[in-house]
Amino acid sequence: MIREGLEYLSLNREADMILLPESDEELLRECETETFRSSGPGGQHVNKTESAVRLKHLPSGLVVTSREHRSQHQNKSLCLQKLREKIEQLNHRPARRVPTRVPRSAKNRTLEAKARRSEIKRLRSKSSTEEFRIEN
Repeated sequence: MIREGLEYLSLNREADMILLPESDEELLRECETETFRSSGPGGQHVNKTESAVRLKHLPSGLVVTSREHRSQHQNKSLCLQKLREKIEQLNHRPARRVPTRVPRSAKNRTLEAKARRSEIKRLRSKSSTEEFRIEN
């Protein structure tokens, strides 16, 4: 489950994929558009104009905002671009992983290397007969 705003989207099956129209005009018809005053530097101009845009995609409930530009039209096109990117991320389905096995020959090689190593370590230590001779 992915949480977006107050609504939940279940995106675990292909049937749950969000389909978008190709043109921006059709996509805007599916969205609820809201304009508001942008904050930040800019003085009186920023305080007077409502150039920031908030788009809510009604079928999916996704909300995107843009307040980067002074122009409402530029912000609206940026919002549409952000919405397409967000829905593309939500629609992404990772490829199924095919589990692989370690080949038998590789297992045998590992076991042989371990056996050789253990033999070297065993020969490195003093045997019990040598210890007995040294004490006497």
